[in-house]
Amino acid sequence: MISIYRLFYTLLLLLLTSSIYSSDNSGWYTDPASILVQPGPCNIDIINNSLTQHNFLTYFAYKKPFQIQHHADNTQFRKACSKDNLLQTYGDKIVRLSTANTYSYKKVDVPLRKYLTEYMQPQDLKTPGNETLYWFGENSHEWDSLFKKYTPPPYKIPEMIEAYSFGAAAAGTGVPFHFHGPGYAEMIYGRKRWFLYPPDKIPDFHPNQTTLQWLIQHYPSLKPEDRPFECTISPGQAIYFPDRWWHATLNIDNSVFISTFHAHK
Repeated sequence: MISIYRLFYTLLLLLLTSSIYSSDNSGWYTDPASILVQPGPCNIDIINNSLTQHNFLTYFAYKKPFQIQHHADNTQFRKACSKDNLLQTYGDKIVRLSTANTYSYKKVDVPLRKYLTEYMQPQDLKTPGNETLYWFGENSHEWDSLFKKYTPPPYKIPEMIEAYSFGAAAAGTGVPFHFHGPGYAEMIYGRKRWFLYPPDKIPDFHPNQTTLQWLIQHYPSLKPEDRPFECTISPGQAIYFPDRWWHATLNIDNSVFISTFHAHK
């Protein structure tokens, strides 16, 4: 009798787990077996849209990262980013894949449909970043109709213009440490862990090591004073990173995301 109850409990738990990961994923379902890491701590400021433009410039824009929650209603953009809609509307469009290492030397152009159905696979822990292809950025004007549905975080940096970068990636993938200009990154589907260091603290990493490898093999041995700023970003949340801050990302789930980069006019 006990074994019957145990079997029933196990089946119920599996059913509940399945419903959690399949709920409202709009085709971006993640097999729980593909989830190799869990959300980590968040040691950066978390704000809402009550932050003023003045306080953004005073306390954050040039100084430190933060997470912003539910800054706008992007329901229509989220619907437009369903897997079926992207395949139907943009499936034949060419997307440029880059290797998921710090310098991203290799570029491969493939139709979006081929990327989503063949290339977008969970990260293998043994595969280095220079052998992992990742779609993020280098979006052409053909995506303008999609981007018009998106409302970015409201805070601006004087004398800078904004440009969008859009992508999708499988569980366990990510980009190792690198830096560039300031910007925001928002999750549309899935969750993403972020690891950040200020410009004057260069993280210890190998440029061809994936973020997954770094997290499992190197992160646990870091001294407290060498730990990064970090946070996990979920749908409806965005992270801001200042200019030249080192950052690495790791997709916990199959994910869709958009970034707003700031560049000088």
